[in-house]
Amino acid sequence: MKLRKQVTVCGGAIFCVAVFSLYLMLDRVQHDPARRQSGGNFPRSQISVLQNRIEQLEQLLEENHQIISHIKDSVMELTDTGAVSPSGHLPFRSANGSWVLPCFVNVTECRVCFVPYQQMNQLHLIWLSSVIGVWKQGFDITYEPDEWDNEPLQVFVVPHSHNDPGWVKTFDKYFTDQTQHILNNMVVKLAEDPRRKFIWSEISFFSKWWETADVYKQEAMRKLILGGQLEIVTGGWVMTDEANAHYFAMIDQLIEGHQWLEINLGITPRSGWAVDPFGHSATMPYLLKRANLTSMLIQRIHYSIKKHFASTRSLEFMWRQAWGDHIMQLSADALFQDMRTCFITSRSLSPPPPSLSFHRAQLLLDQYRKKSKLYRSKVLLVPLGDDFRYDKALEWDQQYINYQKLFDYMNSHPELHVQAQFGTLSDYFDAVYKAYGVPQGSRPGDFPVLSGDFFAYADREDHYWTGYFTSRPFYKSLDRVIESHLRGAEILYSLAVANARHAGMEGRYPVTDYALLVDARRSVGLFQHHDAITGTAKENVVIDYGTNIVNIVIINAAHFLVMKNKEFYRFYQTEPFLETDDRRATQDSLPQRTLIELDPSGPRYLVLFNPVEQERLCAVTVLVNTVKVRVLTEDGQTLPVQLSAQWSSATQMSATFMVRLPPLGLAVFHLYDSADSPMTIRSDTLLRMSGRGASARALDPLPVRSQPADSQTFYISSQALTLGFSGTTGLLCRSFSSFVANHMQ
Repeated sequence: MKLRKQVTVCGGAIFCVAVFSLYLMLDRVQHDPARRQSGGNFPRSQISVLQNRIEQLEQLLEENHQIISHIKDSVMELTDTGAVSPSGHLPFRSANGSWVLPCFVNVTECRVCFVPYQQMNQLHLIWLSSVIGVWKQGFDITYEPDEWDNEPLQVFVVPHSHNDPGWVKTFDKYFTDQTQHILNNMVVKLAEDPRRKFIWSEISFFSKWWETADVYKQEAMRKLILGGQLEIVTGGWVMTDEANAHYFAMIDQLIEGHQWLEINLGITPRSGWAVDPFGHSATMPYLLKRANLTSMLIQRIHYSIKKHFASTRSLEFMWRQAWGDHIMQLSADALFQDMRTCFITSRSLSPPPPSLSFHRAQLLLDQYRKKSKLYRSKVLLVPLGDDFRYDKALEWDQQYINYQKLFDYMNSHPELHVQAQFGTLSDYFDAVYKAYGVPQGSRPGDFPVLSGDFFAYADREDHYWTGYFTSRPFYKSLDRVIESHLRGAEILYSLAVANARHAGMEGRYPVTDYALLVDARRSVGLFQHHDAITGTAKENVVIDYGTNIVNIVIINAAHFLVMKNKEFYRFYQTEPFLETDDRRATQDSLPQRTLIELDPSGPRYLVLFNPVEQERLCAVTVLVNTVKVRVLTEDGQTLPVQLSAQWSSATQMSATFMVRLPPLGLAVFHLYDSADSPMTIRSDTLLRMSGRGASARALDPLPVRSQPADSQTFYISSQALTLGFSGTTGLLCRSFSSFVANHMQ
C-alpha cells in the first residue's frame, strides 16, 4: 500500500511540473515586451516553432502517463495477485517446483529500515556489486522438507574477524585503531555466555596484544582457549600468501607462530583457515599436514570452479599432493541464496527484540537447508565475520544475542530437525568426522579426492587476480635475499652458541642476539602476509625487513667463530669487528658493495661463510682499490687472482679468485697490497664500439683495446657452453653446448 501511494504521488508531481512549465511558457509569450512594441505582429516562423514545442510537451506528458500507468499495474499485480500459501504464512511450492517461504519483516525489528533512503540504497548497491557478480549465474536449490527427519541438520555458525597485518593502514596503526579493541572485547564478551565461540588466526597481532595485556586479561584469554570457546586456527605468524612466498618463508612464519603458542599458551593448532589469500597452493596443506593439522578451510578459488563444486556437491574434499598425504578441505562461502537473508542477518537487529518471530527463524533455517544441499554431509559451517569486525562491544551484543535467540527457537522445536549453535572450526570438522564414523584426518565417506592447486583466482567473469605475481618486483627479490641472510644468521648463531658452551664461555657470547634473531624472523614472516609480498598494500605500508638486525647477528657469530683464542673475544655493539660485503642504506635502496682498501702496512681479512651442507667450489669477487693484489689462504697458499675493470670508477677494480668452502663452515683469506705476483692476472678488455670515430681510452694499468663493431656474430666459449652475441647490438642471440660447437667445427 505504501509503495502504491509513493508511485501515485510521484506521477502526480511530474504531471503538475509539466503543466506548470507549459503555463509559464505561454504566459511569457503573452507578456513579451517586444511583442507589445511591434503591435502584436509575431513572425510566422516563431509561432510555428512555439506550436511544435507545445506539441512535443504534450507528447512527453502522454508518455509519462503511460509509464506511470504501467508501474501502477505492476505494483498491483505484485501486491494482489502474488502466490499465497493456503495458510497465509506456511512454506509452499511455486510453479517451478522450488519451495517458497513467505517472510513478513517487522520494520521495528530491522535496523536498516531506520536508515535514511540514500544511505540504505548505497549500502545495498555496495553489497550487490561485491557479491552478486560471482553467483548471478547460479542455480535454484530445492529440497524436500522431510530430508532431515532421520538425521537432523547440524549448523555451526563460526564468528571470526580477519585482521590484515598491513594493507590500507600499517600493522601498528591497525592494532591501535581496531585489533586491540577486538581482542579486549573478546575477553569480556565470550566470558558472558559459555555457548559463545570465536576463532583467531593472526599470531602477529595476538602476540602484540598479549605483550600489552595485564595478567588478568592474559589469564582470562588462556581460560577461553583451554575451555574451547576461542580457537587459534592455522597458528602462523600471518595468513601467508601462497603464490609468491618461498616455502622456506612459509615454514618459518608457521614455526614462529606455533612456537609462540607453545611457549605462552601450551597449545597446538588443529585446523587451518585461509579465507583471504588470492588463490591456494598445494604446498600449504602439505606443510599443515606435516605440522599435525588434519583439516583446512579455503575460500578464494575461481568462481567457476566453486560453482562446479557446488553443483556436484564437492565443496568438501580430500586434497592430495603429489608428494604427500591427504588433508581434508572445505571450500566455504558465507552467502545465502536469498539476498534478504544475507542482508538481514549481516545487519544486526537494533535494539535486540525480546523475542524473534517464527518467520525470521524459518527464513534463516530455509537458507541453512538450501546451503547444506551444496555439501555431502549434513553438517553445515556458516562463517560470521569479515575484515576487522567485532571492534565495538555493541556489535558483539547484537550478533551473539540475536543469533542465540534464533538458535534457541530452532533447537526448541524438534519438528524442525535442526541443531544450530555457535562453533569453532574444529567443532565443525569434529562433527563431520563423527557423522561418518572415521578418525580425524581420514577420508569421510565418498568425499572426492582432488589434486593440483587453485591458481589463478577470479572473482567474476574475466577478473583474474594475477597482477600480484609480478607487482613490486624489487621487494619480491629483496625478500629472497633477506631469507637467505636470515637462514645464514640462524646457522651461525647456533654454531656460535654451541661453540661457546663447549668452551665454557656462555657468559662471554652475547646470547641476547637471539632476541634480534627473533625480531628478524618476525619481520620476514610479516612480509609473507598476502597483502605484503604480493604488493597489494599501499606504498607506505610496505614492511621494513630489518636487514640491519640480521647483519648484526651474522657479524657477531662469525667474529666469535673465527677467533682462534676465544678468550680474546669482545662484543662491541657500536664498533663491529666485521663488515658485510653488501650494504643497504634503507630497505628500498639497491645494495652497495663494500670497498676493501689495501695498503702496504698489513693484510685485510676476508671471511666467507658456506650456509649449505655440501662443500662448495665457487668464484668470489671483491672490490679493491689497487691492482697489486695478492690473496692467501689461512695456511699461506697463494691463490690465482684475475683483476677486471670496474666501469663505474677509475680507482676501483674487481678481484676474482676461486675458493673451496667447507659445508656449514667459515674460511678466512688474507688480502695483501704487494708487488706484482705471477698468480695475479690483469684482464685484457676488448671493446667492440659502433659509431663513427668511436674510440676507447686505455685504463691504466688495465689494458683496454677497441675496434669498430660489425654485424657478424661473435662467440665466447667455456668447456660446457658457447654463447653467441650480435655484433651490432651486443645482445645474446645464440646459446648451445660447447660439445655441439666443437662437433660442428
